[in-house]
Amino acid sequence: MSLLKILDVVTAYGKIEALKGVSLEVAPGSITCLLGPNGAGKTTLMMTVAGILKPRKGSVLFAGEDIAGRAPHDIVARGVALVPENRLVFPAMTVLENLLAGAYQRGDNKAVAEDIDRMYARFPRLRERSAQHAGTLSGGEQQMLAVARALMSRPRLLLMDEPSLGLAPLVVEEIFRIIAELHRDGVSIFFVEQNAHMALKVAQHFFLIEQGRISFSGTPGALAEDEVIRRAYLGSTQS
Repeated sequence: MSLLKILDVVTAYGKIEALKGVSLEVAPGSITCLLGPNGAGKTTLMMTVAGILKPRKGSVLFAGEDIAGRAPHDIVARGVALVPENRLVFPAMTVLENLLAGAYQRGDNKAVAEDIDRMYARFPRLRERSAQHAGTLSGGEQQMLAVARALMSRPRLLLMDEPSLGLAPLVVEEIFRIIAELHRDGVSIFFVEQNAHMALKVAQHFFLIEQGRISFSGTPGALAEDEVIRRAYLGSTQS
């Protein structure tokens, strides 16, 4: 059974349909990547799954249950957490307070404290900056905090919207190393990415969305062999 199954989803801003009948599946235990040009509907899809936007039509099945239109906190409670585009940490709150915010629905205080220690072990720079306001962190540190904050809800599925956006190449390498580590630890990941070269190193399945519709679904090998996609996202063609 698919962990996430999106069926014929239409999401609109007023009269403008950003998603025009999107269907795709994310397998449990997988890393799945959504590629697409700016304005294609990538962020709209992530926000629809997370409950921030309500679809006009279609189903969003998570572990067999339709979560389409449910409130974001309800979706988080069911095991889906979003790392939003541009991080969106709480800038006036400390690193520790941001982590606690990620666990706001949990009542197991001892386990929350243990998870904070685990986040600090995974992201040592966050431990060093535990009492520092999140708005004063570097872009890479904010991205690590956004990931750690999402993990504090103990998600079964982690949604990540452009995790490498605006980051220096060395930091991008580190973010993708973290994605691979999370996958090895059993977290299923569905992420939006423009950096197809890096995504090819970690993802097992790719979808391409264009003008609100899925135009490609396949393995990394199939993606790399598609001449049009390769030219647009990998910057090369076969000779």
